[in-house]
Amino acid sequence: MNSNRLTTLAFLLGLSLSAQAAPGIDLIANEKPVHAPLNPQAASLIPADYKFVTPGTLTLATAVLGSAPPFGLFARDNKTVIGSEADIARLVADGLGLKVKIVPAAWEDWPLGVTSGKYDAAIYNITVTKDRKARYDFATYRKDNIGFYVKSTSKITKIDSAPDIAGKRIIVGSGTNQEAILLEWDKENRAKGLAAVQPLYVTDDAAATLALQSGRADAAFVPNPTGAYKAKLTGRTKLVGVVAGGWPKTANVAVTLKKDGGLVQAVQASLNSAIANGSYAQVLERWGESVDKIDRSEINPPGLGD
Repeated sequence: MNSNRLTTLAFLLGLSLSAQAAPGIDLIANEKPVHAPLNPQAASLIPADYKFVTPGTLTLATAVLGSAPPFGLFARDNKTVIGSEADIARLVADGLGLKVKIVPAAWEDWPLGVTSGKYDAAIYNITVTKDRKARYDFATYRKDNIGFYVKSTSKITKIDSAPDIAGKRIIVGSGTNQEAILLEWDKENRAKGLAAVQPLYVTDDAAATLALQSGRADAAFVPNPTGAYKAKLTGRTKLVGVVAGGWPKTANVAVTLKKDGGLVQAVQASLNSAIANGSYAQVLERWGESVDKIDRSEINPPGLGD
């Protein structure tokens, strides 16, 4: 094994050990569920003839395998699903007086699963879009923000507009909303004679971490919940700017339900109850997502493409 590979492995091991020891997000403490009280008014909005997948239980598809924390991961028993999406699912069910069944599912599975009645809903970091609204109903619960993250010791203090990226090396995912924003900003900058941005496409999260910490990249442009989770867990990165994922319009993430299935009003009311009683804020805080909070859940708001 050559010295470069040994150095890389030692660096990543150091990151892993520091993550376990660092304050911020306590994965063990976060295994304890956050609960919300029953909201009789919200529960009364469930249609009398609505047929749940399992009577008395809200069955929801969510991400675990192949996803990035904090959305979904397994607890220490390797079977209980925890994460911000599972917590939101539980709050919705609590408010409606229902049990909750959280089903780990592949991204490709939730669309047919919701429309066919395999799931009552999906909570899967799903962004509201014009096309999706034709097939699903949505009750929003989080802003779809994208964040610029830099090394915690970086001298960069702000990246939230086109001039801020000029001449910088920025990690970005290919084919993502953030890449589209980055390239559009770069186009604007070049037209003004500013230095070009250098997008860096890496193969995985470990490579992105190493590039940022070693100084080969100036910043990473990532979905804000995943960036915030890592920053709070390890303390090795910091947020220097947030951009709406639907730039230049605001986009939202929402509970996704079968179109005209009759349940969206009850889900929205339950979410607004959780927002009002503070359990919603508690969930976002413990997973490092507070910057993405909303003041009120909306049904089928304008989305990407509107």
